[in-house]
Amino acid sequence: MLDIKWIRDNPDRLDAALAARGAESLAAEIVRLDEERRGHLKHLQDLQSRRNEASKEIGKAKASGDAARAEAVIAEVAAIKAAIQEGEETERRIDAAMTDRLARIPNVPLDEVPIGPDETANVEVRRVGTPRAFDFPVKEHFEIGEALGLMDFEQAGRIAGSRFAVLKGPLARLERALGQFMLDLHAGEHGYQEVVAPILVKDEAMFGTGNLPKFAEDAFHTTDGRWLIPTSEVPLTNLVRESTLDEADLPLRFTALTPCFRSEAGSAGRDTRGMLRQHQFYKVEMVSITSQETSLAEHERMTACAEEVLKRLGLPFRTIVLCTGDMGFGSRKTYDIEVWLPGQDTYREISSCSVCGDFQARRMGARYKVAGDKQARFVHTLNGSGVAVGRCLIAVLENYQNADGSVTVPEALRPYMGGLTTIAKAG
Repeated sequence: MLDIKWIRDNPDRLDAALAARGAESLAAEIVRLDEERRGHLKHLQDLQSRRNEASKEIGKAKASGDAARAEAVIAEVAAIKAAIQEGEETERRIDAAMTDRLARIPNVPLDEVPIGPDETANVEVRRVGTPRAFDFPVKEHFEIGEALGLMDFEQAGRIAGSRFAVLKGPLARLERALGQFMLDLHAGEHGYQEVVAPILVKDEAMFGTGNLPKFAEDAFHTTDGRWLIPTSEVPLTNLVRESTLDEADLPLRFTALTPCFRSEAGSAGRDTRGMLRQHQFYKVEMVSITSQETSLAEHERMTACAEEVLKRLGLPFRTIVLCTGDMGFGSRKTYDIEVWLPGQDTYREISSCSVCGDFQARRMGARYKVAGDKQARFVHTLNGSGVAVGRCLIAVLENYQNADGSVTVPEALRPYMGGLTTIAKAG
């Protein structure tokens, strides 16, 4: 959520930022609501002041024996009380309208973010690794998994419907190995604290990270009013909600391996084959809570941590900076890491690392104290995939496939696979 004072002082900058994102102009409406709210609050304050003065006048009138004056002022106080009650209801209505409008405004991109309408304007930052040259026809991951007898979409469909998969045997273990490998890397070498957090959360948690109200249709809602998390960014970032931290304790870094759930609203017909776009998938998430001065450096660090996963696995990838029209709702700048998928002969997103500034902190009420300063500041928050486990499984299957249909297990994963070096069809 943006600072209303900043919007009031910079309406043209807000509209320029929204235009760069391809969003409608909203500054005039927000400023109008703000003026209405401040004017109404001034009116309520004036009423309260008059009520206080009138209460004193009643005592004076009674003391002087002026019963008529006392009765008149008593009637005035009663009318003022009714007007204040009505005005407080109006205040709640204006506040609700203001909060709802502010909650739907995306974050302001950093000046360095490339301007463009969609993914065609994204800019490649670096490319790491050389795609393998195959001397046999390459297959996509679902062809490999099904041929091995270890990936079953028909069974999953009978159980849960489309966009689910059943993994079996060493392929199920390979997915588990990937998640454990990533957790060990981030917690053991990158300084993130491993967390087991709820995967069912309340409205306030989803609102805090910007998933509500705008993206309600993208998430699954339970019958008791909770939400299945679309990513563990939600519970991890909310670990600091409604709290005031000491600057000396920053940065805080959290990581978690969780199932994630997405309705994939609006993705009909996209990536319907295989595991690229699922309703349920595992992901290792990284979240950082920083001071305002260190968040940009932390963004570079976080992105490097995600890249290291792919380097250790020997998977070619490229890192791009997203343009204004392609970046997420709460982000000020986003790096996407795209892994090479030989079965598709293209790079596909496997991680997205974003710096959000104080956008989420304002929604959560998360602050920190600076030594010598009386007023607390809002923390800056960052989140990134470290990485999507299902998509990493896809990348391993396709990049390490062999002519006989088997899959070589990357060296980094072999300790997690009981020493297994190759996944082959049983029998």
